[in-house]
Amino acid sequence: MTRPTGAQTDGEMTDAAPARPPAPRRPSRWAWLGRLWALSTGRFGLIVVAVVAVTALIARFWTPFDPQQVDIGNRWAPPGWPHLLGTDGTGRDILSLLMAGARTTVFVAIGAGLVATVIGISLAALGALTVRWVRESVAVFVDILIAFPVLIIAMMISAVWGGSLWVVIWAVGIGFGVNIARVTRPELRRVLHSDFVLAGRASGLTSAQNLGRHLLPNVAPVFIVQLSWGMAVAVLAEAGLSYLGFGAPVTEPSWGLLLAQLQQFIGVHPLSVVWPGLAITLTVLGLNLLGDGLREATDPTLSRSPFATRRARLHIPEVVS
Repeated sequence: MTRPTGAQTDGEMTDAAPARPPAPRRPSRWAWLGRLWALSTGRFGLIVVAVVAVTALIARFWTPFDPQQVDIGNRWAPPGWPHLLGTDGTGRDILSLLMAGARTTVFVAIGAGLVATVIGISLAALGALTVRWVRESVAVFVDILIAFPVLIIAMMISAVWGGSLWVVIWAVGIGFGVNIARVTRPELRRVLHSDFVLAGRASGLTSAQNLGRHLLPNVAPVFIVQLSWGMAVAVLAEAGLSYLGFGAPVTEPSWGLLLAQLQQFIGVHPLSVVWPGLAITLTVLGLNLLGDGLREATDPTLSRSPFATRRARLHIPEVVS
């Protein structure tokens, strides 16, 4: 009896190739966003920062009332309709003032973040990728600048050029650019001696190409935390300097300026002071938590412990020459 084609007897080996295991799926470039959303702190920070940013964008085109409109007949109106958060001593709508102040806050935070990024990355690259005498000079320069508090730098610049939002942006940008350089420089020096960087150099990559392709992506988690911290301090610095008269001019809506105008009535109308103070507090907290969450979501080597990023933030690596 003939055997059907393709049949196989016991012990007979088949010529068919063994089945290959499925190829591993390439992780999505947006996978970090899912990890960030899974973290309660990251989710809270992302929501707060998104609300402030959207509010600032809306306020550029629309507010419930003109923020500078004075209505003496409607002074100190309690929260309700149409003034949802009430009015101040001149009848201005507090919600409109807060929305307009969000524009100033976002402008200062982004501006200071950009200045700090350019200064910090430039100093860190000079202190990590150049010859020895340049590296040592940059390290000394950074140590000198880091001794000056950000607010002192801002007040010194204000005394020369007068108070404005640009003074706050440059003061915070310089102050935290130096902090970014101090923390990022040792990390760049550590990654510089890694095998993949040496392989890239051997394949003909220039220092600038190595910096963009290998070095900066590997120090990004540390940089993100420092940048978020700097942007949070920019919000506080703008509010504090505006409160003292060194920041935003009187014609520019600002949470710090609004707080300064309302604090003298805290004994009579305490609720009016709560709103700008709460806006500043939540924004600063949101930026800090978002930075912590981004670090934990983008750094695969970091423990998922809720206290890991706090310990990392307080740790300053030794300066490598």
